[in-house]
Amino acid sequence: MLALLVALPIIAFIAILAGAPARQAALGAGLANLALGLWAAFTWEAEMWASSVEVLAKPSLHLAFGFSDGMSVIMVLLSVIVTVAALLSGRAPAGREILYYGSSLLISAGAIGAFAATDLFFFYAFHELALIPTFLMIGILGRGDRREVAWKITIYLGFGSVVLLAGLVWLANLAGTFDIPTMVAAVKNGSLVIDPAAQKGIAALLIVGFGVLVSLFPFHSWAAPAYASAPAPTSMLHAGVLKKFGLYGLLRIAIPMVPGGMNDWLTPLLVLLVGNILWVGLVTVSQKRLDLMLGNSSVMHMGYIFLAIAALAASYQGPALAGALVDGQAVTLSSVGRFTNDIAGPAAVLLMFAHGISIAMLFGLADKIERSTGTLELTDLGGLAKAAPSLAFLFGLVGFASIGLPGLANFAGEVMVFLSAFKNYDPAAGLGPVQIACICAIWGVVISAIYMLRAYRRIFQGESVRATESSLDLTPADRIPALLLAVTLLAVGLFPNLLLSLFK
Repeated sequence: MLALLVALPIIAFIAILAGAPARQAALGAGLANLALGLWAAFTWEAEMWASSVEVLAKPSLHLAFGFSDGMSVIMVLLSVIVTVAALLSGRAPAGREILYYGSSLLISAGAIGAFAATDLFFFYAFHELALIPTFLMIGILGRGDRREVAWKITIYLGFGSVVLLAGLVWLANLAGTFDIPTMVAAVKNGSLVIDPAAQKGIAALLIVGFGVLVSLFPFHSWAAPAYASAPAPTSMLHAGVLKKFGLYGLLRIAIPMVPGGMNDWLTPLLVLLVGNILWVGLVTVSQKRLDLMLGNSSVMHMGYIFLAIAALAASYQGPALAGALVDGQAVTLSSVGRFTNDIAGPAAVLLMFAHGISIAMLFGLADKIERSTGTLELTDLGGLAKAAPSLAFLFGLVGFASIGLPGLANFAGEVMVFLSAFKNYDPAAGLGPVQIACICAIWGVVISAIYMLRAYRRIFQGESVRATESSLDLTPADRIPALLLAVTLLAVGLFPNLLLSLFK
């Protein structure tokens, strides 16, 4: 059944190439996947969601899918929700319907495949599949310096992918298998012991490789121009879903497989994530265009998720000798370490989901503003709330979500991240590196409030200007994708356990 979630967008793409109506075929596949994704959220532990087909005997490669845990379920759920919203948002240029909807379907298929794959080769390959239509959408249907931006994102992400591939191949060679659950289980039960030097080298490659894909500072400069140049569905799918691949990879591969290596690089990682939050946050404040502001905002908020990952890595306790005391109790483990922070992982995943929904909604509404007014220059806008009250309300709602208003999903995620940073805090020992980074990160909430509230005031408040005085409000069709995402933000914000209960 899980393979069907990956196959449906690809089948719809083939149908579009064969002459099927592009928009209808894409929406049909998107809605079918949304229904399957919601069903999976309730039944994900059932055997029907796992499948495996041998592709190659030596080395053993399997096109295998399965829900390893609740994190996979949440990421697939994020993918199908944002896919439907992206397909309903924006309008295909005349004569470009096949490229527009076909590329959106392939990006969605690549993201779902990466989150659902249990084979390391296909985990990597599905992400690379999604980068090709991203390049085409920006280079052909983008705006501004679209060709330059398309090549820039390709060079950056290509570099990150090559570094990542080196780390994954090294890891698979040591494990003797590409099967992710087998690799992780071998480390947990002590049958696979990776020496500290190898762990440190692999962790460095994974942090750089996944970090470039997530726009970790200072490898972040590709992201904001790419999102500003891309058509709305591409920005929504890449910023909202595909960029979470790197974070998911660190949690799925790096943290369980090379925990000691991740701990060795803790201080550099903390410095870089603070750069994401404070440096990129200040860059966001200085932006004059809404799309660039949102792109930099997305980069900034990745720092919070990295903070949770760092807090998890910092809680790793290495292998204990037989008879040693851990928390006052004798242990007999001789080759297996453990993590003492049980908040950080769920916090990272919850914020990944919340950010994906909110940034997708922001890019979708930004596209509506541009189509209505002809501009995204903040200095050329004003008073839009008078002509478009529904747009003003929905943008205000998601803007408040983005800056962490209580009752919305982002707030729940950010609070859990901050709590996870202080999970093992000992007042007698003083502030550690993670707690210091967290205190710096909290200032990002202030920075977020500055740029988002200022943008809202400039766009929607004050006197109407030439660009906004004759603008139209959202049509019923425009409201559907925005409401889908807004309801999701409210539901998860008011009842975070809807997602957290999936962690068992």
